[in-house]
Amino acid sequence: MTATAHSTATTPPAQRAAHWDAVIAETYFPLHLTFRDAATFNGHLERRVIGQVSISRLQTEAMQYERRPRHISEASDEEYLITIPRRSPVEFRQLGRDVRCEPGGFLLERGDEPYKFSYSAANDLCVLKISKAMLCEKLRQPDRFCAKIFDGNTGVGGLFTMFAQQIFTQAPQDGNSAQVLGRQLIELLALSLDGQSDADDGVRSSVRAAHLRRAEAMIRASLANPGLSPEMVSEACGISKRYLHELFSGANVTVSQYIREQRLIAARDILELPNPAPIAEIAYRFGFSDQAQFSRLFKAMFGKTPSGYRARQDSGFGKLS
Repeated sequence: MTATAHSTATTPPAQRAAHWDAVIAETYFPLHLTFRDAATFNGHLERRVIGQVSISRLQTEAMQYERRPRHISEASDEEYLITIPRRSPVEFRQLGRDVRCEPGGFLLERGDEPYKFSYSAANDLCVLKISKAMLCEKLRQPDRFCAKIFDGNTGVGGLFTMFAQQIFTQAPQDGNSAQVLGRQLIELLALSLDGQSDADDGVRSSVRAAHLRRAEAMIRASLANPGLSPEMVSEACGISKRYLHELFSGANVTVSQYIREQRLIAARDILELPNPAPIAEIAYRFGFSDQAQFSRLFKAMFGKTPSGYRARQDSGFGKLS
């Protein structure tokens, strides 16, 4: 696990604005900051890296943050911030939407679109940073959830916010545990967003979304079944094969592609565990009878062969200290 902490307590007044600007850029990404009084500003930030997730606790006086077009043009990675306000409300504007998130809720912010984020009173925020690629593995088109308020008090949303804050205070010290817990946190976030996504949709789209979620859940639960196929999925979900293909076409993927991608993701997750099974066994476990094909598909998706990925983990390159 990596951990960092920053404070303005020992920074000379004339340097506080520049110091805090650098801290925010390093922890999240470059933003334009507006202070009420830069010379008297006080801020404290602690950050933990848990697997593929960065979690921070940000405590400051009233602030405004802006993600401007020039910041985005210089960015190389697409990332999201998930903000959980703990003390006072936050105001957020992105994609033409203006929302107010009270303590007890949370919101998703796109790092590749301009936005304005502010709070008019001292605040205590829990903020997660997750790459778009990681969230897309668990959630279709996550951009549709941006600039909306989600319940962080009850149900899966409550579990997500509680888990995020507990992980921050009780962060694991070894890299393997951090990898597993980071993936679980992303899973909870995806479940929470998806479970609350249909509240403002029409009935027809809600029904289609429910059918798609059920089909995706059935696939993820059956990855080890070598006979898993679109026919099996449509029969298990009680829908026609044609309708099943229409559902996945709307999500810009075929049923067979989704099955293959989920099997490869599951195999990758196994390779990240300590002392994983032999690669041939992992390939067979997730429906790949041809190890050469498995290696080729794995490399196409993750940039390394299974053996290369495992060697990377064993060398400590993929672990945290």
